[in-house]
Amino acid sequence: MKKVIKNGIIVTATDTYHADVFIENGVISQIGENLSIDGAEAIDAKGCYLFPGGIDPHTHLEMPFGGTVTKDDFETGTIAAAFGGTTTIIDFCMTNKGEPLKGAIETWHEKSKGKAVIDYGFHLMIGEMNDSVLNELPSVIGDEGITSFKVFMAYKNVLQADDETLFQTLIAAKNLGALVMVHAENGDVIDYLTKKALTEGNTDPIYHALTRPPEIEGEATGRAATFTGLANSQLYVVHVSCADAARKIAEARNSGIDIWGETCPQYLVLDQTYLEKPNFEGAKYVWSPPLREKWNQEVLWNALKTGQLQAVGSDQCSFDFIGQKDLGKDDFSKIPNGGPIIEDRVSILFSEGVKKGRVTLNQFVDIISTKAAKLFGLYPKKGTIAVGVDADIVIFDPSVERTISAETHHMAVDYNAFEGMKVTGEPVSVLSRGEFVIRDKKFVGKLGAGQYLKRAKYGENQQNNENKTLVI
Repeated sequence: MKKVIKNGIIVTATDTYHADVFIENGVISQIGENLSIDGAEAIDAKGCYLFPGGIDPHTHLEMPFGGTVTKDDFETGTIAAAFGGTTTIIDFCMTNKGEPLKGAIETWHEKSKGKAVIDYGFHLMIGEMNDSVLNELPSVIGDEGITSFKVFMAYKNVLQADDETLFQTLIAAKNLGALVMVHAENGDVIDYLTKKALTEGNTDPIYHALTRPPEIEGEATGRAATFTGLANSQLYVVHVSCADAARKIAEARNSGIDIWGETCPQYLVLDQTYLEKPNFEGAKYVWSPPLREKWNQEVLWNALKTGQLQAVGSDQCSFDFIGQKDLGKDDFSKIPNGGPIIEDRVSILFSEGVKKGRVTLNQFVDIISTKAAKLFGLYPKKGTIAVGVDADIVIFDPSVERTISAETHHMAVDYNAFEGMKVTGEPVSVLSRGEFVIRDKKFVGKLGAGQYLKRAKYGENQQNNENKTLVI
């Protein structure tokens, strides 16, 4: 059905202006003032911003971890994402050493089939590098359109890859046109510190943070950056939590290394003291990297403002407090790592970022949508509002105030990491390829309407060749 969104303020990564948007056949076909289209439904967006749909480049839906599985799947997870103003996610497809990559990809297609209400793609975990893996990678990129590979530098004896695997993945990615992503923590040091803490009888959630100090995130980030420069490849560091890691990224970019950094809302507004909550409540805030001392927050905000960090993902990885998190009641190392973040990513970035003057409105759009679209092969189809692109549009009321709570969120998990936090600004309606998923704050989408996205190679038509020289 034809639609015209009228009276809104369009905001992209570069422009802010009043205009109407005409949508036809799932794409934006016209932008102009006072549009009047015969047969088109008129949607009044007076007093609201029109943002390109948010792109969350970092989610873990229905993912096995620590003897359990994340609570939100591709149904509840994408519905919650849509309520929060996200119209595209890229989920991590986990692999097992010694097994074909194709099998893991098929498993993730089955997980998402008939469930996703918004569009989605996959990143692919690389846990080992050998001839078998190398022979599969061209079809992973060419047939599946998966153009980003994830390497874990942490979780020893579970997910962690060695330095040779990381370096070979960087070389392969350079040759094949893929972007390498790293979880940058020194898994060997974490393993030692964890065993030491448990031997000494330190089992509470706070020791999750104390055994993963910021220095080892900085060290791993610097090591990965060095390998990237040596391979003349490209790197995206996920969930940067601290000044140490942000500084290493800035230094590498200043030296000309093609490296990008992502942080998450939880690191921008929560701090290490949350893990000290009594009655095991601190377990709600156990994820990796851990929350840091509060002073790191302004460093991360400043890094977003100055371009040292470029994107914000949710790292959505939800586990119930009762029945899942409490698996580690007597041993912090057994608490499933992760939190429910997907629904509140956009609102927190707007409220704490734009409304408090930490980032501009246009930077906000770049951070929550455009940059991820460019880096991960979705631009310009996704990530902006322009003629000819997918009509993924968020009608956003910048004035409404609300309190975040598990009682009102749409995730399947039994708590909210931001419980009681007051935010300003909320999505009113959300369209995916021209069809309402959320309308007037109610879900009106269809299960399975989300399409799997095959993505372009790194750097193709994405305007990635930006000036990387920054002031530290």
